[in-house]
Amino acid sequence: MVLPCLNEADALPWVLGRIPPGWRALVVDNGSTDGSAQVARALGATVVREPRRGFGAACHAGLTAATAEVVCFCDCDASLDPALLAPFVREVHDGEADLVLGRRRPRGRGAWPAHARAGNLALARMLRRRTGLRLHDLGPLRAARREPLLALGLTDRRSGYPLQMVVRAADAGWRIAEHDVPYLPRTGASKVTGTWRGTWQAVRDMSRVLAETPAREGGTVR
Repeated sequence: MVLPCLNEADALPWVLGRIPPGWRALVVDNGSTDGSAQVARALGATVVREPRRGFGAACHAGLTAATAEVVCFCDCDASLDPALLAPFVREVHDGEADLVLGRRRPRGRGAWPAHARAGNLALARMLRRRTGLRLHDLGPLRAARREPLLALGLTDRRSGYPLQMVVRAADAGWRIAEHDVPYLPRTGASKVTGTWRGTWQAVRDMSRVLAETPAREGGTVR
């Protein structure tokens, strides 16, 4: 499980405590100054350092460092429960889907700010026009096989990484599944969608991804 991390020391105990038994947690430290790396190690996680700032840089460093056949991604801020990925992994392992995504359903006050939700909705509509996929969310909770993910040649190292993964998977004809997951109020301040400015930057990054030239094949969603 790849866990991109930037100053999440307070959230790490809960997040790592929810990792399913037998899974390997890869906490990718993206320049934390609050001791996140030390906390992660003390809790038994493998820590990967990625000095280049950016959500995509952290995710891809974790993907590269992983060794398992199936790789999962989850935010490290306690807004999403890593245990929810167990059925995602089974779906990929059993050949029912190539990429499984979590559709965030907010639980609790302030779980998903209005501006962040609006930006996500706009991007989902643009994704539908670009690929034909009727997805509702571009959230970070997801699972897929490692080698095919690497073969997608993902290049974005900022906020566009999750969207580029979906776009290129769709272009490659992957079967993409989406399931509802509870989305909780995060621990600490958001680095991206906590402000209008952060949300706008994420939308700009993702808009550049959507401008990529489509491939001939198309994916399916269910």
